[in-house]
Amino acid sequence: MTDSKRWRAIGLMSGTSLDGVDAALVETDGEAQVSCGPSLTLPYTAKLRERLRRSLGGRVPVKAVEREMTAVHAEAVEALLARACLKPETIDVVGFHGQTVVHRPAEGVTWQIGDAAALAARVGIDVVADFRSADVAAGGEGAPLVPVFHRALSESLARPLAVLNVGGVANVTWIAADGELLAFDTGPGNALIDDWMLTRTGRPLDVDGACAARGKVHEAALTRLMAHGYFSRRPPKSLDRNAFDPAPIEQLSTEDGAATLTAFTARAAAEATRHFPSPVTAWILTGGGRRNPVLLQAFRAALPGVAIKPAEEVGWDGDALEAQAFGYLAVRSRRGLPLSFPGTTGVKRPTVGGRYFPGPSHRAASM
Repeated sequence: MTDSKRWRAIGLMSGTSLDGVDAALVETDGEAQVSCGPSLTLPYTAKLRERLRRSLGGRVPVKAVEREMTAVHAEAVEALLARACLKPETIDVVGFHGQTVVHRPAEGVTWQIGDAAALAARVGIDVVADFRSADVAAGGEGAPLVPVFHRALSESLARPLAVLNVGGVANVTWIAADGELLAFDTGPGNALIDDWMLTRTGRPLDVDGACAARGKVHEAALTRLMAHGYFSRRPPKSLDRNAFDPAPIEQLSTEDGAATLTAFTARAAAEATRHFPSPVTAWILTGGGRRNPVLLQAFRAALPGVAIKPAEEVGWDGDALEAQAFGYLAVRSRRGLPLSFPGTTGVKRPTVGGRYFPGPSHRAASM
């Protein structure tokens, strides 16, 4: 399918790290044409972050926290429009991922909270949300969805190529020379480290890996962590944020626990290579984890002999990439193009996803 129109979209992403909302502007046809504009991050307050943390797993009612986090997403759209000196009517669509609270694809369940209708009404722009449900309903994992965007961005790069997004959970996209895709969650990203630091220190992350740098990796504990059955499964496959039990490190010091969990994230990524159809020319790191120099060193130790490049080395914005992706996916959804594929989520056939929530002008026109 071809369409000469370039849509202007805003993508919104609030990841499993619970840091806040990333918002990014893209212009795209939803295929190979992608031009990325300004972006920003609007952090969650400590109170909202804690309320979201309690909602993970769907253990508590989420309506009140959903309203609050939707309002933060609206503020992010408004702030990005102001930064770009644009009016709402110049934006074709907003891609609203929402906050994942449950992701258990084996049970046919994926749940991202966020009131897309309320967001569309407040910002005055059409919204596409609920990106994952159609894939899960069709037998897919519902994740990862970003690989098709990775492919569009990497048109000019040498392939085969691996793109590793290190958010709360880490996921990899393997891109063949001909553009064939294989994608899956590799294992933990930052979430286990963040939770460990919050429990032990009251701080929600290991800034620059400083705590891990003072610790020692405990190989016995790491071996127990790597014994998780997830690693023996063939891809495509995906994970819930809380899939791994930190029990093997509970008796370790704060520093040694942080060092072991950092090594776990890197070792899990290295384990993923046995599923690649062919070796890659390089790994590109995106997401917040690429900024952790101790984690970057751990990746290089676990993946010797291949270039490990933070996204900025190839001209990408590693902080905004997932938000950009959901702007791109919103355009694909509006165009009826598939978001997921057999090689990315395990769905039987390429599947269109996302639900459309018209903004005020389109609602009025249809009445």
